[in-house]
Amino acid sequence: MSRIGKQTVTVPAGVKVNLDPKSRVINIDGPKGKLSFSYKPEVTVTWNQGENAIKCTIDQSLMENKAARALWGTTRAQIQCMIVGVTQGYSKKLEVVGVGWGAKAAGKNLQLNVSYADPVIMTPPMGVMFAIEGNAVTVTGADKAAVGEFAAGIRMKRPPEPYNGKGIKYDTEVVQRKQGKVFGA
Repeated sequence: MSRIGKQTVTVPAGVKVNLDPKSRVINIDGPKGKLSFSYKPEVTVTWNQGENAIKCTIDQSLMENKAARALWGTTRAQIQCMIVGVTQGYSKKLEVVGVGWGAKAAGKNLQLNVSYADPVIMTPPMGVMFAIEGNAVTVTGADKAAVGEFAAGIRMKRPPEPYNGKGIKYDTEVVQRKQGKVFGA
């Protein structure tokens, strides 16, 4: 049995759930946005309006199938992340560290000046926003995967390097510094 999959997902007030069992699509609409997820045919998702709960199950004949059990837990976790996303949202904070380096908004795009010949322009995906405070960029949105992917794309433009400490890093990331070469005796 899947320890994650057998737990029910409680739906808070103010969140609308629309479940279509024929097309296997669940739509969740809340104050922070609207998300949609198409689940696999091995998993059965049921929505109980009386209890405000979503339950994921698999057929008894698939209990020995390891892939089906994995899909069971993954589907439940994905639905839980969607509920949290439309109610609270997700955010990632990045720091731009370097002399003369910075980030600024260019319309709806993010412009990074990180010692390339031209500035790097990045377009955020649908439903993802960013805010800039000094040398920090905060990426927010309802979709956990989209927020994480956009933040990782920003970090990938200049990952932190261990010798000078320059680069784009997450605010919780710790960069292990190295000494470098020592000349003379």
